[in-house]
Order: sequence, then C-alpha cells, then structure tokens
Amino acid sequence: MSELSKAENRKVGFVLGLTGGIATGKSTAAKVFQSHGFPLIDGDVIARETVEPGTLALRKVVSVFGQEILQSNGQLDRGKLGMIVFPSKEKRQKLDQLLDPFIRKAIKDQIASLSSNHPLVIVDIPLLYEGHYDHYMDAVAVVYTTPDIQLRRLMKRNQLTLEQAQQRIRSQLPIEEKKQRADILFDNNGTKEELVEQIENWLLANRFL
Repeated sequence: MSELSKAENRKVGFVLGLTGGIATGKSTAAKVFQSHGFPLIDGDVIARETVEPGTLALRKVVSVFGQEILQSNGQLDRGKLGMIVFPSKEKRQKLDQLLDPFIRKAIKDQIASLSSNHPLVIVDIPLLYEGHYDHYMDAVAVVYTTPDIQLRRLMKRNQLTLEQAQQRIRSQLPIEEKKQRADILFDNNGTKEELVEQIENWLLANRFL
C-alpha cells in the first residue's frame, strides 16, 4: 500500500520513520518537517533523557561500564562511553540491551500520544532498522549521502580522526542496505535547499501540505 493510500485510510496519525547513516542529514531533514508544523519524536533526545543523572538506566550502564564514564557532576560522559563501546560490537550490543527497554517504551508512548491528533508524525531514530523500530511506522524515509561525503561530514562535525569516524560508520547497518529497505529516499549529496525541496515535494504529493 502506498504512503498516500495508507494516510487516506487513517483519519489521523500517519507515522513516518526518519533515518539514515550517521552524519547523512537526518537532523536537517527533521527540522524541515518541523518547520511545517509536524511533531517530531527525536530518538536522540529520548536516549539522552533516558540516562539523565538519577535514572535507573544510567545506574545500569554505570554498573556495567564503570564509574569512569561519569563526569564530576554525575552526567554521563558520552565521549568516554563512546571510546569504550564503538570499537567493540559486543560492548555496543550490551549497551543496547541495557537501554533499549527504556528508550523503546518512551518512543512507543509518544507515537501513541501524538498520532492520535496529528495527521503526520515524524520519528527520527538513527538506529531505526537496527532496533526494528520500522515495525511501528507506516513508512520509513532514509536520508543518504555517498560514503565519502558521510565520512568528511562526520569527521568535521564530531572532530574525529579517520579511524574513529570509520568505526562509528561501521557500527551501523550499511547505508546501501537502509536504502534498499526504505519506502522513501531523500538524497542529501547536494545543498540544503535541494534536500528541503525533496521533502516538500513529498509532503505536497501526499497532501500533507
């Protein structure tokens, strides 16, 4: 069933998953949808809130990875945690197992709440396919770039070495696999204006604008 026909068959609440590779432009795309008034569920924000000081999730993470991943103020030091987990598939999987129940519940609760009274809800989740969140979506859009552009943007944005950037990219599903599984593709190899135009054309074609 096409996105349009699914949207017509539901009075409200078409849920669009938004994903891509790290540094391919998901957040930029999400802001375009937000600029047109569509609510955004941000998986990164939920993940950060999940490990705020005093939360059960943070206590579980510290019990596994040690006190050294905490800053002096009790906040999670994401840089230190990243240095521990990104080189190790086993440690990444352990971290995911610890946090997934908390993050998944929050995302599902927000989808249920927002989709009850909005025609279109955007769910921005970096590891959407890896976490099988596509099962909660009516369609999934993938924002993509070429590998070279992705690598350059990631190194510049996060101030990473080549090796560090490559590790983070390898920790996710290959972007080509995500593209093959996607319902909608947004090409972000060009300018921001070109990305905006693609998204607005999709919104118009599906009568959300």
